[in-house]
Amino acid sequence: MAGNTFGTLFRLTTFGESHGPAVGGVIDGCPAGLHLDLEAVQRGCDRRRPGSTPLGTARNEADRIEWLSGLYEGRTTGTPLAFLVRNSDARSEDYAGFAAAWRPSHADFTYDAKFGFRDPRGGGRASARETLARVAAGEVARALLAQAGVRISAYVDRVADIAWEAEPTFHAHATVDAQAVRCPDPATAVRMADRIEAARSAGDSVGGSIVAVAEGLPAGWGEPVFMKLEALLGGALLSIPAAKAVEFGSGFAGTHVGGLAHNDVFVATPDGPKPGTNRSGGIQGGISNGLPVVVRVGFKPVATVAHPQHSVDREGNPAVIEGAGRHDPCVLPRAVPIVESMVALVLADAMLLQRAARLA
Repeated sequence: MAGNTFGTLFRLTTFGESHGPAVGGVIDGCPAGLHLDLEAVQRGCDRRRPGSTPLGTARNEADRIEWLSGLYEGRTTGTPLAFLVRNSDARSEDYAGFAAAWRPSHADFTYDAKFGFRDPRGGGRASARETLARVAAGEVARALLAQAGVRISAYVDRVADIAWEAEPTFHAHATVDAQAVRCPDPATAVRMADRIEAARSAGDSVGGSIVAVAEGLPAGWGEPVFMKLEALLGGALLSIPAAKAVEFGSGFAGTHVGGLAHNDVFVATPDGPKPGTNRSGGIQGGISNGLPVVVRVGFKPVATVAHPQHSVDREGNPAVIEGAGRHDPCVLPRAVPIVESMVALVLADAMLLQRAARLA
């Protein structure tokens, strides 16, 4: 099936379903000789693990990575890096009633429309369980990017109508993870957490947005025309389940001012000329300009809610669907490491492509 492989030189293929025996991935194109701290990769995966936050799903998976190939004495060999994670806490019986009728706003109907057959247990490939492989691969990409001095941070900046209006900047994982909702501002984080818990108590769900900041990029990463850095990042981030909107730098707010006010005018710095502001989000002409890349991702409310909703079965007969299974009332806290990983995968690919773009 097309659509399961991502990247040009640094390529990830993922496999597995939410309620199958395992999920995993194969990374191809990772250069040989990269020292890989496997415990650091595991810690990255632990950040999105079901059961890792009191604001998330009650499903509790250990998510221990089994490395199958591509490593010798702690370093990459240049051959495919293959890994898997076994599912241990799936409850497929919770989804028995969803085989014949479609859940509103889920991928049930569209998967049936495409393939004529689907795995209804936990959403199959459409489940966010698949993103575990992205995070594992993203941690490998993070290790590769560290060689170039690039680091990536993401955090929740809005839950429903509660927003932290601070200027986007890099925040260490310890600062972000100090709050269950993964907003670095403690006061705002409390309000956000209360909003999520209120939605859970009401059998409802809420959405919001996540900001990602990548700093340390040199100028010049990204490709012209069809492979612009924004296009690649936008596609990567919109491939995350429940992601519905992406903006860079000033985003839609920048459409409310004139060019004179919006332009990032160049200034002299010890490292050479750079734009003096970052309304472009670190990218101009689809190529990095040396300033931090700033991107915001909007996530819709979780589609599964604990209320009866009208639907139909395959024959068009009326049906009533009520949410079952264990679900996050808000995807945002556990989506933070997924956002970071998709940014890392794009930037690792861009780094390798840049090495091939010029002789010196």
